[in-house]
Amino acid sequence: MRAPAERPRWEREGADWPHREASRFVTASGLSWHIQEMGEDGAPTVLLLHGTGAATHSWRGLMPLLATRFRVIAPDLPGHGFTDPLPAARLSLPGMAAAVGDLLDGLALRPTLAVGHSAGAALLVRLCLDGRIAPDLLVALNGALTPFPGLASVLFPSMARLLFLNPVTPKLFAWTADRPAVERLIRGTGSRLDPQGLDLYRRLFRTPGHVAGALGMMANWDLATLDRAIPRLATPTLLVVGSEDKAISPDTAFALKTRLPHARVELMRGLGHLAHEEAPEKVAAVIFGAMDLAVGEGVGAIA
Repeated sequence: MRAPAERPRWEREGADWPHREASRFVTASGLSWHIQEMGEDGAPTVLLLHGTGAATHSWRGLMPLLATRFRVIAPDLPGHGFTDPLPAARLSLPGMAAAVGDLLDGLALRPTLAVGHSAGAALLVRLCLDGRIAPDLLVALNGALTPFPGLASVLFPSMARLLFLNPVTPKLFAWTADRPAVERLIRGTGSRLDPQGLDLYRRLFRTPGHVAGALGMMANWDLATLDRAIPRLATPTLLVVGSEDKAISPDTAFALKTRLPHARVELMRGLGHLAHEEAPEKVAAVIFGAMDLAVGEGVGAIA
């Protein structure tokens, strides 16, 4: 059995965590979860799910903007940030989606709006397809919703699986995660972050447990199955893509739109894979506009 790697500590890595006053820890699906909440009780609820390798800090700019109109709930996904990892047998897209669904059930939450970045968007699609959530609008921010093209669809998960199974890999990655290395990694996605954003990723990447959580998620991500099921998605969907995204080609969103019954694409020029961190005000404006349209005109309004 793989030995557990050192996890980020709330009293150390989280000592000055963004919006720390909005944080709390809850138990659901056998895990201790770190979640952040903002906004007024009684307001419509928005669920935010970050992507692979990130945590709630990814929403530090967008969350307060959405909280002006919504009650915002943002968890660290299993194995990420300050949330416990899932057992290996549950480290699949359906398994992780089920855990998030259990968290929502435990909190008695029924999100009106669901926003996911990259792999977080795939989780939201799975939750919708499985009937665990039924939001008025699903927003995929540079969503990882289709398999990687060509041979990469086979090689990428296999390589992640090999790295995940090697107990030395997370420690080696954490040891080499200095600021220049993290900056190169982020720039490789087509995004440029401020010093605080880079530091937050760096402190997480320097903990082997967080690295192991990200690798485990990638190693068990079956996007081919999701791709076959996605035409059944009836939820009104907004596919937000950054024109400079180097992690997921913007072209995939336009191709996906033709297969979804109630979807449209919003292209954000000059922004990369982490568009919501680079320009949270612009992303918030797009979300507000799409939500107003979806609610005002009913299901299928944004098609």
